[in-house]
Amino acid sequence: MPEAEVVYADVKFTASKENKEKCSSPETTYDEVKIMKPPSEAPSAAETNGSGGRSKVTERALLLVLCALLLAAAVGLCLVSVHNLQTRKELDEIQAKVKSFENCTVVNSSVLVRPTCLNESQLQTCMNENEALRKNLTAAQCPTCETEWDQHGGSCYYFSSNKLTWDQSRSDCKGQGADLVQINSKEEQRFLDDKVGRKMTYFDDKFWIGLTDSKEEGRWLWVDDSPLNTSLSFWYKTEPDNWTEHNADGEDCANMGVQGGATDLKWWFDRSCRSSKRYICEKAAKTG
Repeated sequence: MPEAEVVYADVKFTASKENKEKCSSPETTYDEVKIMKPPSEAPSAAETNGSGGRSKVTERALLLVLCALLLAAAVGLCLVSVHNLQTRKELDEIQAKVKSFENCTVVNSSVLVRPTCLNESQLQTCMNENEALRKNLTAAQCPTCETEWDQHGGSCYYFSSNKLTWDQSRSDCKGQGADLVQINSKEEQRFLDDKVGRKMTYFDDKFWIGLTDSKEEGRWLWVDDSPLNTSLSFWYKTEPDNWTEHNADGEDCANMGVQGGATDLKWWFDRSCRSSKRYICEKAAKTG
């Protein structure tokens, strides 16, 4: 039981008349009185139960709110998942239909046949036949090139590291079953220009191509004697100029390239066929 508090109180006593006369001055006497203050009363059971009940009610309310939020989140996730599954299923069906129509072109030898797929069974048969033919066709027509040759389209290209005259370069290409390159498209020119630009070490480190006007001045022919298509020529600015300062015979052979690669692809130059340059050989890629 806790110790009772001590309360100090001052009690004033007044001396009697006789005492006043005996004493020269009145005297006030103080005495200490101890008053026992009862200890604080403990909270009643009713109060305890009231505060505890309120606390429990608050906790239950918070739990209910939390459960409701979790339930709402779970329902939302379920709805999103169902929507995603439906969307994915629809997308797969659309892709399957597109693929089916694409596969309805059957390759039969060199003849293209487009069968009429009327129902699901015929469509599946069509797809199976196309897949088998596609595998056989891919295996039979996959272009390959030898080591040190670069493949582009249906051709293989060899970029030499040694330097020869134009005639010597062509002889070396023929010895490898090829010839000096013949450029027939802007795409091919871009491919060659990119390759050559990365191999060049200085401005005039160019590569011979299979183009010459040695038979007739100004009439440029490829190595197969086909004339140059002016819409597919890539001469640099005022080239060809048949400059005779270095060689009295003029410049009758073409080479190409700019270090780092060109932006406009127009980097052909005519040079003396007796100059030593690197060269580009071309031959058809092997299949199978």
